Amino acid sequence: MIRLDRIGDVVLSTPVLAQLRAAYPQAFIAMMVRPACREVVDGHPAVNEVIFYEKEGAHRHPWASIRFALGLRRHRFDTALVLHPSNRSHWIPFLAGIPRRIGWRRKSGWLLTHALPHRKQEGERHEADYTLELLRPLGLAPQPPAAQVPVSPRAQEAVERLLAEAGVATHRRLVAIHPSASCVSKRWLADRFAQVADRLIAEQEALVCLIAGPDDAPHAKAVAQLMRRPVVNLAGRLGLGELAALLRRCALLISNDSGPVHIAAAVGTPVVDIFGRNQRGLSPARWGPLGPGHVVLHKEVGCVTCLAHECDINFLCLTELSAEEVYHAAVTVLSRPRN
Repeated sequence: MIRLDRIGDVVLSTPVLAQLRAAYPQAFIAMMVRPACREVVDGHPAVNEVIFYEKEGAHRHPWASIRFALGLRRHRFDTALVLHPSNRSHWIPFLAGIPRRIGWRRKSGWLLTHALPHRKQEGERHEADYTLELLRPLGLAPQPPAAQVPVSPRAQEAVERLLAEAGVATHRRLVAIHPSASCVSKRWLADRFAQVADRLIAEQEALVCLIAGPDDAPHAKAVAQLMRRPVVNLAGRLGLGELAALLRRCALLISNDSGPVHIAAAVGTPVVDIFGRNQRGLSPARWGPLGPGHVVLHKEVGCVTCLAHECDINFLCLTELSAEEVYHAAVTVLSRPRN
């Protein structure tokens, strides 16, 4: 399997791994990902090997990619599932001599032996459902998707140490907030995250922790500075494996549309998921959290064409969402019994 895009995309591809393993219990299954996504699949029970492709690093130049592809020949793979269409994702299995190559008819899709029509941009189905369609050329009927992210004992122990150092008692209810995202058109306002966090601490007796990757830590710092009450800021301090362990410990994640949403859902933690952009292919119907118990907040503000980060109405889809609405959604989720 090949998926060379972002963290959440890889998480939403894990249902394919599980269904492949169920169909082929003795098969050797490898997953090719970017190094940044390693811990999403490293240790997954359906994966025999994780292969790293560094498209922004060691394999950036064409000749490096060719050498990489030729090196895959030693595995003698008989099938490649290309879960996200890109030129490199299609050329690599072709050059590796993999005889059966299944993917989408887009971006050098002619290199595939089985190319399905690409209609993901229509946003009629969830990304996980689209991805599972690639099982049909193998004669497999897709089952309802269930994502899985492994949590290692090492990651669990590391998170327990971090929380103990921060004075978080094991019995306290913990709520995580992720105030960042890959694009400004996906980021709700820092002051409103701060208001929600303060109310959860004051009125729900929750402990709140802030999470973000190292590059996005300033967004978490901005929220912490706007809060009136103490918060545990873990931004930039967690690898993906540790993030999965932390989110499994939490009663709730409140987040912009981003990778941690899908990690939380995969480890069984409910999410209040904040969406901004109004495009069919980027909608909650395609990219919302998998499974029951989540709340998705998405304002319809009348946009005909979404301009994304070049929005000329000051991101009204985000600014129209109040702190009261997000707080109410959080309380609704926290009031439900967790399985």
